[in-house]
Amino acid sequence: MSAAADAAPAATHDVARGTRFARLAQRNGALIVLVLVAVVGAVTFESFATGENLRNILAQNAFLAIVACGMTLVILTGGIDLSVGSVLALGGVLAAIGSEAGPLGALALPVVACGAIGLAQGLLIGRVGLAPFIVTLAGLLGVRGLVLLLTDEGADTPRIAGESAFTSLGRDELLTLPMPVWIALAVFGIAGIVLWRTGFGQSLFALGASEQASQLMGLNVTRPKVIVYVISAVLAGLAGALLAARSSSGVPTVGSGLELEAIAAVVIGGTLLTGGAGSLSGTLAGVLLLGVIQNLINQVGDLNSSYQAVVSGAFLAVVVIVQTYLSRKQRL
Repeated sequence: MSAAADAAPAATHDVARGTRFARLAQRNGALIVLVLVAVVGAVTFESFATGENLRNILAQNAFLAIVACGMTLVILTGGIDLSVGSVLALGGVLAAIGSEAGPLGALALPVVACGAIGLAQGLLIGRVGLAPFIVTLAGLLGVRGLVLLLTDEGADTPRIAGESAFTSLGRDELLTLPMPVWIALAVFGIAGIVLWRTGFGQSLFALGASEQASQLMGLNVTRPKVIVYVISAVLAGLAGALLAARSSSGVPTVGSGLELEAIAAVVIGGTLLTGGAGSLSGTLAGVLLLGVIQNLINQVGDLNSSYQAVVSGAFLAVVVIVQTYLSRKQRL
């Protein structure tokens, strides 16, 4: 009898320890893998750990990070936003067009227009009750078509003439880091405060965990849904505007497939596709991990971009399997 009594607490302790480990691995797995991959890259390639290469990795992934930040908020609610790549392209084109009215027009036009698109999608999802996948897929196709209409099927690419305060946002550096990197960090910092220090942020977790339970608790489930799609679209438009500032033009073909990269970064960072659990720090680690992997593939020199897609896809598949296992482990 005493042996059985002693075994029960021990088994309970093991289960609790396993649950804690699963939760820790899910939240910090991307960061741990990022450090390991970076160490391997530094040992294998002499040029990997140089300041110039690390700055390139940060600069190239700053735009994806901004988009992935908004995507994290959407996925936390159990939704998805497939339109961000097209919205980014629209933001770049509108920024180039708006630059004729000065720096303020170059920023205001894409942010307001893209925010309106996010509002329309959010209302269809949150108020009308349509499926996020269908609504944002329609947005992906419709917004891309709008971009092509504005640029005469890509033949008339709007350009930003000369230097201005707007172009400096995409080209200048502060403390050796490009401005888009600082803007991305600011976006994550503000989003982190909203997510963890406000009732709105906590409502996103509750909504993703169980919409029905959230309604029973008296939460307004419509408003958070609408807001996260507006935020996602605004951030995608902002990223497009910054990309246009960096390249001095609004390229209509940019952003193709970006929605998949953003979703991959969010999932790799530990946010569950079903919603209710995740973190912005994990998403940031996921973005950097994808960027480091692509950079290491480029370091090899003989591999083309197809290998990047294969490696990223295989890596994402492994992560989803592991995340599913860890999620089930926590529920045991």
